[in-house]
Order: sequence, then C-alpha cells, then structure tokens
Amino acid sequence: MSQALARIRPAQRAVAIDRDEGAPRPLSRREKAAIIVRLLLAEGTPLPLTALPDDMQEGLAEQMARMRTIDRATMTAVVEEFVSELEAVGLSFPGGLEGALAVMDGHISPAAATRLRRQAGVQFKGDPWERLVTMPPESLVRVLEEESVEVAAVMLSKLPVAKAADLLSKLPGEKARRVAYAVSQTGSVEPETVRRIGQSLAAQLDAEPPRAFASTPVERVGAILNVSAALTRDEVLKGLEEEDAAFAEQVRKAIFTFEHVPQRLLGRDVSKVTRAVDQSRLVAVIAAAQSRPELVEGVEFLLANMSQRMAQALREEAAARSKVKDKEAEEAMNAIVAAIRQLEAAGEIVLVTQDEED
Repeated sequence: MSQALARIRPAQRAVAIDRDEGAPRPLSRREKAAIIVRLLLAEGTPLPLTALPDDMQEGLAEQMARMRTIDRATMTAVVEEFVSELEAVGLSFPGGLEGALAVMDGHISPAAATRLRRQAGVQFKGDPWERLVTMPPESLVRVLEEESVEVAAVMLSKLPVAKAADLLSKLPGEKARRVAYAVSQTGSVEPETVRRIGQSLAAQLDAEPPRAFASTPVERVGAILNVSAALTRDEVLKGLEEEDAAFAEQVRKAIFTFEHVPQRLLGRDVSKVTRAVDQSRLVAVIAAAQSRPELVEGVEFLLANMSQRMAQALREEAAARSKVKDKEAEEAMNAIVAAIRQLEAAGEIVLVTQDEED
C-alpha cells in the first residue's frame, strides 16, 4: 500500500471542484476514503474490504458510485493526508471484544474467551466462518448431529475440504448420505443466509459451558492405560466391560500399546520411530522378547522394517544382554509408544485406525 501511495507527488490540501459553482470545497472523510480505495485498487493492491461491517462496505460503494473525476492535485493531497495520519499512529487496537479476542488467541484460555463472549453477548461483525474453521472437530460434530441436514450441508461447504471430509466420516451413515446430498442443493443459497447460519452456529458453540478437560473421557482413560502395566490394563478393561460394555469398547479402540504396533504402524514409518527412541530402549524390548512371546511380533515388525545393518546390530546387542526385568521392559515399550504418539500428533506419521485394520 505504501509503495503505491509513495508514487504520488505530495500536495498541500484536499479539495474538490463543485461542478455547479466551479469553486473548491473540502472533501468529506467518506470521499477521501473512496479516493484512497480507488487508487489502491487501480494499483492492483489487494484490500480486505470484506473485513469491514456490511454498512461500511455499502456506504463506500455508494460513495464511489456518486463520484466521477478527481484532479491530480486533489488526489495527491488526499494521499499525503492519509499517509501522514498512518505515520502518526503509534499503535492500533482491534475494534470490539471479538477483535481483541482474535489478537489474544492462544494467549488466554478458551474458557476465559468463552466466558467473555457470553457475558458481552458478542455479535460477529466479521465473517463467523473464520472462527468456525478453527473450532475443534469434536465441537463441530456435535453441531452436525443436532442441526438439520440443510444447515450441516452449508457448514461442510464452508469448511476446508479435508476437515469437512473428516467430519462427514464421523456422522452415522444415513445422516452422512443425506448431508452429502443436501450439499448438492446449496447452489441457490444466498450469501446473507450463509452468514446468518455462521453467526448462529458460532453463538451456539460459544454458549456451550466451558469444559474442564480438553480431551474426552475415552481419550483420557485410553491415555492412562497406554502407559499402565499390562496386568493392570487387562484388569481395568475387564472391570469396565462389566460396568459399561460400550464405554469399554471405545476405550479399547483408543488404547495403543506395543502389541498394536504391527497392526497400526506403517512399515515405512519405522525409521522415524527408531530415530526418535533411544537405542537402549530398542535393545531392551528386543532382549525382553526372548522370554515374552507376546512381544515377538512387534519386535520382528520393527526389525524387518529398519535397515538390516541396524537390525543386526540391535540383535547382537540384545543377545549379549542378561534377562530384562519386567519393569525395564515396560518402560522401554512405553517409550516406543510415546514416540509413535508424538510423531502422530506432529503429523509426521499416520496410524491405521481400528476400522481400517478390521
């Protein structure tokens, strides 16, 4: 923007010539804004005018429609005044609470942000879909399940394709098919309707009470059992099945232990895992497999998918070791599982899901 404006020669003050009287008159701020916008657009400078409230966008368009020609001296004076005002600004703050929360995103807790929105009754002046795109999938899935297929179709159409596909896969089969068909009927939906749907959904999500835990109960129990001893894990799962078989089944799917490595880790990702794990941990697990048959499949899978030189070195070092204590073996397996989980969270590897495995 500054480069485009810098090409204009400075002048003294901004005036316009009244065609009826032939005399100069001061320009209004709206006229000056129209001149600046017209000049920047002519220079090919992208302007995010959609971030302005609708009434300001309409007022600007109406003002530009009323104007015809501006002489060079007037244009230069407007530019000089505009640049001077920009240079005099030391610091600017976003207008309204929603703008402040956008600036502070990631620096205050989601619970605090939600509480502030609820107390102030914030109305979205910008594009509510920009906020909805950042919402966690589990929140959006709840909305999709509760809303009509027409609203769900609009939501999926406004979200990035990858996120929309992920959400669609989490819906029951019948509703997923109905929503997918409804997407084909959204061609005639007006932009204002889409904006209002976005405002309603954003307000609905912000109205949800803040949650004490970021993850679901299934994820929390699964994470705890991931690093628990095998005997403890089996006893807990047995007890869960007696209390709530459906919950126990979900927990089983959330659990990822060393025994799941051959089924859920792709062979091409083994090298990434071995680089992330201390070699002494790998040796301990390989040595433990000599006396624990349940570890053999996982160990052989890792050895088969790493370089043969490294595999041979690990085998030799493990063979030279004395018997590995159960505690040391559990710690080594947990270290390997933790490394896999960290790589998955970072997006460096993708684990096969239980459904895909089946």
